[in-house]
Amino acid sequence: MRARYRWKATVTAVNDATANANSEVPALLDLPPLSAAHFARIEDKVAAMMGTEADVVTMQGEALLPLEACIRSAVRPGSTALNIITGPYGETFGGWLRSCGAEVITISAPFTGAVSPQQVADALRENPAIDFVSLVHAEAATGNTNPVAEIGAVVREHGALLMLDAVASVGAEPLHTDEWGVDLCVIGGQKALAGPAGVSVASVSARAWERIAANEQAPRRSYLSLLDWKDRWIDGGRKALPHAPAQLEMLALEQAVDRVTAEGPAVVIARHRAAAAATRAGVRALGGLTPYVLRDEDAAPAATTLRAPEDLDAREIVAAALAVDAGVPLQAAAGALAEEMIRLNHYGRAADRGVVLASLAALAEGLRAVGADAAADAGAALKAAGDAWDATIGG
Repeated sequence: MRARYRWKATVTAVNDATANANSEVPALLDLPPLSAAHFARIEDKVAAMMGTEADVVTMQGEALLPLEACIRSAVRPGSTALNIITGPYGETFGGWLRSCGAEVITISAPFTGAVSPQQVADALRENPAIDFVSLVHAEAATGNTNPVAEIGAVVREHGALLMLDAVASVGAEPLHTDEWGVDLCVIGGQKALAGPAGVSVASVSARAWERIAANEQAPRRSYLSLLDWKDRWIDGGRKALPHAPAQLEMLALEQAVDRVTAEGPAVVIARHRAAAAATRAGVRALGGLTPYVLRDEDAAPAATTLRAPEDLDAREIVAAALAVDAGVPLQAAAGALAEEMIRLNHYGRAADRGVVLASLAALAEGLRAVGADAAADAGAALKAAGDAWDATIGG
């Protein structure tokens, strides 16, 4: 019998005193206000997870909000920016940089791999005016990850600011913001932390604050303004919140960070690495599909992307697999890659041995259902995946 996995929605009482006694569902309304002190404690927990002692700004929205805020705050008209593209988010950053009036130098790596530190060093040497570099740590959409420590060293030697999108990497792989010389680092809670999507955090180094303060075009009196947060929250000693916080999302973020801390960040990272290793090994043994990211060292621990056979549509394979087991975290890619790429999201609570095995079993049956020429060997796939998981993390 094949392994199966079902998502189970769980609701945790945030405040038992406000729970409705006549209902089995805890009340999420009429909570006591979230104090500034509690808000600050949550920020401190997140900063520790990010490996930073820099100021952090907790913005009340999905991570695209602080990512755009960082670019619009730090990039001035006439500046030169290096934008590194290894997936769709890097492409988005390029548009923002140009709209700020920057000249944009682009490095594009195939979605099958990562950008190298040497590529970055070459671009910086050829364009000495570069003063801002934007980079995505891990792209869940394309399943690749970049060597931030080595790239950070190159950027730091050049003297440019480094902005890092670590939304898909925090909790899934090491993140050492200060050690790597990252000036602006953005995270969200919705992937490896298994937390909420509606609140996100940006760390801002002293160098970045200097650049932002000198930028006359930096947003002010705006939801995109980092300077407003600095003036009204950070410089005020974090004593009074500038507006009503997204209370439920903040409490959920705290719970997610606390859960990772209790399990142990190294243990959580090991689970994600094991999930990626098991998925890649299982797919290779399965037949019919191949890992989209070619080298294991370039593969993101949060998600694995797969290439469908040339004569089959990835969307049809996913639909057939989900018809067999709707609970596995499979999806087809979006946009131009929709016909050829399948994505298995093994982040957060889905970084689990059972989830990987269930997903491979569903893919095997999906391939058979759409008439794949190669006979999918589910038994071999499950054994290879189990062995890879055990070799990475232990059984």
